[in-house]
Amino acid sequence: MENILSKIPPFEPGSVWLVGAGPGDPGLLTLYAVEGLRQADVLVYDALVSKEILSLTGPDCVLEYAGKRGGKPSSKQKDITERLVTLAREGKKVLRLKGGDPYIFGRGGEEALRLNAENIPFRVIPGISSGVGGLAYTGIPLTHRTKNSAATFVTGHDASGEVPSVNWEHIAKGSPVIVIYMGMKHIKTITEKLMGFGRPSDEPVAIVNNATLPNQRVLITSLATAAEDVEKNNFEPPALIVVGGVVDLHNELGWYMKELKAAEAAV
Repeated sequence: MENILSKIPPFEPGSVWLVGAGPGDPGLLTLYAVEGLRQADVLVYDALVSKEILSLTGPDCVLEYAGKRGGKPSSKQKDITERLVTLAREGKKVLRLKGGDPYIFGRGGEEALRLNAENIPFRVIPGISSGVGGLAYTGIPLTHRTKNSAATFVTGHDASGEVPSVNWEHIAKGSPVIVIYMGMKHIKTITEKLMGFGRPSDEPVAIVNNATLPNQRVLITSLATAAEDVEKNNFEPPALIVVGGVVDLHNELGWYMKELKAAEAAV
């Protein structure tokens, strides 16, 4: 292990590491992420980063919260980006920690472009996106040879908070599996669009809340009833919405939920 860690490039003062924290379970952090947390002078972190992950920082590391949560008071992206620039110019080792992966609906690209424009050295440390890792913990494979040969990731809202103006017709007709990030606010509109463009009303849908964490919840429903069932079962963000036949594998492959139930029974 130490041999591997010794080959990780040094975290230089005046640079920024854009790091993915994964879907939540600290065990899913990469070695690069752990080493970066140990060396960072300042940690600028998102709302979905757990206390367990934050505890991996060094004793002198300064923690700065920069969470963005839909419908709640949040840091503005421009302010976060400028803060990274300021800290780097002060000669700090700046670690920008994001839930999931920095480049998958994480605004990492926006931050990297700004750093590049200011000639500030940066490194991107990929993380396991919730659309991959979260589904694995739910017992839903993103792809399965008997179910699908393609999948689409789509955000449930655009920069203004509205339903994104993607081509929903092409997505509905062309992608057997659809994974929707940050779509709870507009779940009724989105499911209606998908059905309006030909998806069957009884197509299986999974809503995954707090994926990979001990309080993970999974709701299995259908396109026709998803919005109603979410309200009935008090499902709130953060959550993933998964549409497609792979959802049917949840009962057979839901290993993590079985572990959680076994742990509850043993108490």
